Amino acid sequence: MSNEELAHAKILVIGVGGAGNNAVNRMVDESIEGVELIGINTDKQALDLCKAATRVQIGERLTKGLGAGAKPEIGAAAVEENRDEITELVKDADMVFVTCGMGGGTGTGAAPIVAEIAKDLGILTVGVVTKPFIFEGKPRMNNALMGIERLKENVDTLIIIPNDKLLQICDKRTSIKDAFCKADEVLQQGVQGITDLIFKPGLINLDFADIQTVMRDKGIAHIGIGVGSGEDKAVEAIKKAMESPLLETTVSGATDIIINFSGDVGIQEVYEAVSYLTEVAGDEANIIFGNVESEDIPEDEVSITIIATGLHDVSGTGTSKKSTRPAGSKKPENGPTYNGQAIKTAPSKRAEQPNNSSRSYDAGDMEIKIPEFLQKRR
Repeated sequence: MSNEELAHAKILVIGVGGAGNNAVNRMVDESIEGVELIGINTDKQALDLCKAATRVQIGERLTKGLGAGAKPEIGAAAVEENRDEITELVKDADMVFVTCGMGGGTGTGAAPIVAEIAKDLGILTVGVVTKPFIFEGKPRMNNALMGIERLKENVDTLIIIPNDKLLQICDKRTSIKDAFCKADEVLQQGVQGITDLIFKPGLINLDFADIQTVMRDKGIAHIGIGVGSGEDKAVEAIKKAMESPLLETTVSGATDIIINFSGDVGIQEVYEAVSYLTEVAGDEANIIFGNVESEDIPEDEVSITIIATGLHDVSGTGTSKKSTRPAGSKKPENGPTYNGQAIKTAPSKRAEQPNNSSRSYDAGDMEIKIPEFLQKRR
């Protein structure tokens, strides 16, 4: 890829399911530049409310446009129905963000397969997902953890937002809508931070190649933005970025870090901020820093964006921190699966694979196989 092509990297944000569509809607409302937005859902009524320029209703034959019924196996089978269409949408992208709320049906089941399609094409693939509130119960949390585990296998970098963190930063008067908007801000900040680095001019420019170095096959990630003012503004800003209140992660133990400064900042302040970061992250981290211009930041203020990757897993799935499948390496063609179990869908170009240990789910003239691990809860 030439320098000119890198400067015009094509970035997609794909919201899968209800929560994913809502996150995309917020990005439309905030007029985020430099990205293309796509909404994917099984629920036609919900998809009609999505503001993305491109919308894909998946599993129309299977679900009749009525949603996945909080069953991840239905979401997984639904997206297989539209695999070719999604492949066509993402094939020319350089970077894809896949966002959803884990625990339900469409996002949990379909998002890992959307990510798999992108990663199989060699596209830099990033997942941004939420975990359900504890009070939503064990079945939903178990679905979420299985979905996160499945997604982790198919992304280069994964950012996890526990909804319970919203309870810590919102008071009793905060509406449900406003609370979830705060969770959506993590995706918005991550995408905005990356697009600013690539597209905005600066004294120290970073490009898409730098983004790939930090995010390719790096597992769990931390993204934060902090703003500081006054005498110690750079250290104040970096502390806020490192302590992103909606994430369980910290920068401690990160293998790679991008740090970007915007606004009024001097070389001594940069040194102090990066030194503070190194004390926490460790001196083995590969740190890339840049400086972009911004007319939106008031005089005597600085904004710092941090992207730290290669972190230890804190999602509760208990797996290693990095994806084990390199970009562009396809899985064996054994037919569609969910969490390692075969899914039987309607006849298509992709071969069906029998699974005698699974139970059938009838939906009109379609049939899928209920994975064995999900049968135990039925």
